[in-house]
Amino acid sequence: MFEGLLLLFVPWLAFRTAGALGVTRFASWRSSAAHALAVMLIFTGAAHFAPDSLTVMPSHDDLTAMVPPFVPAPDLTIYATGVLELLGAAGLVLRPTRRLAGRCLALLFVCLIPGNIYAAVADIPLNGDPATPLWFRIPEQAIYITVALWATSGGDDPV
Repeated sequence: MFEGLLLLFVPWLAFRTAGALGVTRFASWRSSAAHALAVMLIFTGAAHFAPDSLTVMPSHDDLTAMVPPFVPAPDLTIYATGVLELLGAAGLVLRPTRRLAGRCLALLFVCLIPGNIYAAVADIPLNGDPATPLWFRIPEQAIYITVALWATSGGDDPV
């Protein structure tokens, strides 16, 4: 249940530690957060293309099951959101595109809320684990939205 948050906060602290040790790319909390969000998105974006035989992460089929019935073409939707997550990750690590990437990712995270609600209410398991409860999913999504906007809003980042 906490894997996504760990994929965000552990790299964030690691990057910030590197910044404190002199790595200028991670000299601020915002820049470190943007890069950490990129790490998380690489993992979550890759899951959109993962086969069922890969058991260390959710698979494409797991994520397709989360798509609410009102959304057309669930397979295509999962592939498209995976591509958007990977593009967003790339945009976050490049300073000229960081602000736009953060805004676009916040919008994407908002668009994913119905899928999270559906997965919780319909009790859709993820990678064989029980469904994550709604009380956790919505605040988790709010954290991602907040970090995407905050990490990309400052002009204090050197790189």
